[in-house]
Amino acid sequence: MVSNRFEKSDIVNWHDKILAKTILRLFPEWFYPNYITIFRFLAMPPLILLFIYNQYQVGLIAFLFVAFTDALDGSLARTRHQITEWGRIYDPIAHKLLISGMVFAIVYKHIDYLTAYFVVGIELIIVLVAWIRFNKGYKIQANIWGKIKMILQVFGVAVLIFSLHYNWASLLPLGSGVLYLAMVFAIVSLLSYGI
Repeated sequence: MVSNRFEKSDIVNWHDKILAKTILRLFPEWFYPNYITIFRFLAMPPLILLFIYNQYQVGLIAFLFVAFTDALDGSLARTRHQITEWGRIYDPIAHKLLISGMVFAIVYKHIDYLTAYFVVGIELIIVLVAWIRFNKGYKIQANIWGKIKMILQVFGVAVLIFSLHYNWASLLPLGSGVLYLAMVFAIVSLLSYGI
């Protein structure tokens, strides 16, 4: 169930302000950020199917759109003061499922299965640590390292999709390298949480 118990955010980022003056105006007041998170969960299976069936051009556009909705729901929640505990928990899970799905649909198939397992393993550990902290009464909050990791993951996956669609094997090492860098930020993010 989507909770509508809202909290006010003390932090509104520069990109939140830009989105609030542009794209977020398209969303009516009754539209809550958690609806976008639910959309991301529902979009996952068809998105992954696109890559299983090698539909890279449509898949790239769909992936970038779904990844962009991750920024939309956070900005909508912060600028409209509609942050919920449900959103704090499930928004990052939706992102982790998106990246994990893409990693298995692309990295596992075209790059290296060990890299795929490592990326997904780190994401699972982060979810576990967040769950432990939540049960200890800590507030779940993304940190800067996690946000950098997320941006790098999206960029790395997009480069891999682009290289597969256009058959540019020379871009595969760049996409893989960006994912490796994202893993470094994932570990830093994890260490910054503590347990």
